[in-house]
Order: sequence, then structure tokens, then C-alpha cells
Amino acid sequence: MAHKNTVLKSINAQGETRCVDIFQRPDETFGFETYRRDPEDSRGWFPDGAFGGQVFATEGDALVEARAKVPWLNDVMANG
Repeated sequence: MAHKNTVLKSINAQGETRCVDIFQRPDETFGFETYRRDPEDSRGWFPDGAFGGQVFATEGDALVEARAKVPWLNDVMANG
């Protein structure tokens, strides 16, 4: 049986066309990935970063790295 990551946080950019998911893997490590969606495309969200393979010991570590790598994320979190 395949195991899936558990999304702990999904943070949307203004306009809700970009998001960052902070997730936990079945092996209890953490990571993050960026996604985008186009309003005219009904297929949903698509990964658009290459961050999902990075491994972090804590959710907080993953969030710190996401904030360092994703320019719009700090603005959203400061205003959220």
C-alpha cells in the first residue's frame, strides 16, 4: 500500500493561484512544496517548485526554509 504525505499547512498567496504546502512524510520527516493553478484550467493545482525532496527534522524547519526560498510567502504570513 502506498503511503501519502500529510499536509499540515497550506498557505495561499493573494489571488489564490499559488500556494505552499508544509507536509509530514510517513517516515515522520517534513518537507514543503510550491504549487500553482491557473483559473482558466479546471484541473487544479500543479507543483511548480523542486522543493518536495528536501528533508527537514521538524515542521518549523520546513517552514523556515520555505520562507527563505519562496519570495511571496513572508508577505502573506506577515499579513495573515
